[in-house]
Amino acid sequence: MIYFDNSATTAIDPQVLRTFTEVSTKIMGNPSSLHSLGTTATRLLEASRRQIAELLGIKAEEVYFTSGGTEGDNWVLKGVAFEKRPYGNHIIVSSVEHPAVKNTAEWLKTQGFEVDYAPVDAQGAVDLEALKKLIRAETILISVMAVNNEVGTIQPIAALSELLKDKPTISFHVDAVQAIGKIPVADWLTSRVDFATLSAHKFHGPRGVGIVIAKSGKRLVPLLHGGGQEHNRRSTTENLAGIAATAKALRLALTDEAFKREKVAAMKEVIQNELKKHDKVVLFSQKEGFAPNILTFGIRGVRGEVVVHAFEQHDIFISTTSACSSKKNAAAGTLVAMNVANKLATSAVRLSLDSTNNMAEVEQFLTVFRQIYQELEKVSG
Repeated sequence: MIYFDNSATTAIDPQVLRTFTEVSTKIMGNPSSLHSLGTTATRLLEASRRQIAELLGIKAEEVYFTSGGTEGDNWVLKGVAFEKRPYGNHIIVSSVEHPAVKNTAEWLKTQGFEVDYAPVDAQGAVDLEALKKLIRAETILISVMAVNNEVGTIQPIAALSELLKDKPTISFHVDAVQAIGKIPVADWLTSRVDFATLSAHKFHGPRGVGIVIAKSGKRLVPLLHGGGQEHNRRSTTENLAGIAATAKALRLALTDEAFKREKVAAMKEVIQNELKKHDKVVLFSQKEGFAPNILTFGIRGVRGEVVVHAFEQHDIFISTTSACSSKKNAAAGTLVAMNVANKLATSAVRLSLDSTNNMAEVEQFLTVFRQIYQELEKVSG
């Protein structure tokens, strides 16, 4: 089997799984309990929080644990919106955000908030001048992802941070779910970023664990009320085993990350160079300005799901666009925002590579691609 769908989810690292199993079996206490077993659990919880904070270069009290990226995005957008409602009701998100952000923004419109979508250029990068023109006195939140999940565009977070430097009343949120290990932390977690969201299963951690970064002094209305866990901001019994495993996964992901990025980028370049040789192939992802792991392309006249299933017959697994929308058989929202024609956009398929992949897999993929391309070329004319 060749797995080139790592942006959808990654396989849990054996070391991470070992941590999860050990904590699950050896530390049975609830961190909220007063007895010694609870104290032991609390120590591990806080040690995991400190390790994650240290790896990200932030304070431990700025790390909050959630169930994943979707909850994190919902919490930040809704939490900021309702916290700052007395000061304004206007929110800006980019037109290429993940549904966890876009659909949350749409829901907030039903609650009386106004939402504008910042346009992107032909590469899928946010148009800074257009976004600047959308800002008004009532703007309370801007949300832009670090790395696009459908085509891999790296968004100009540093430039956005500079733009917002003299606008302290606007909260700045970055969905960094696709960023860990793909671009340096400093590229998306700037001093101007107020909130950020992560998801463990995107970097070989367990599913069902996420992280919200909320900088000191930045307030969020809680989504969940109950026992007062996570400093009374996110009530529910902590997934201790998952959290400890996530700390391990993050440490492993950020170890030798430059080397891993170079390895992945080299594999992507080999595939790109081969795809360019075929007239009916359209590349939606490029080398410069894009994450090293994501390569989205299409074969003219062939729907993406046809290509996905053709590769699956050879035990090679890729995706149409994002995992959250791939079963809807719709054009990738990012490509539509990039003004790609609908017929061409529906041809898109996404390869998402990982440092666990290798050149032998790349060569096998290309061998199969050439075979599939010839077969589809006959059918599509």
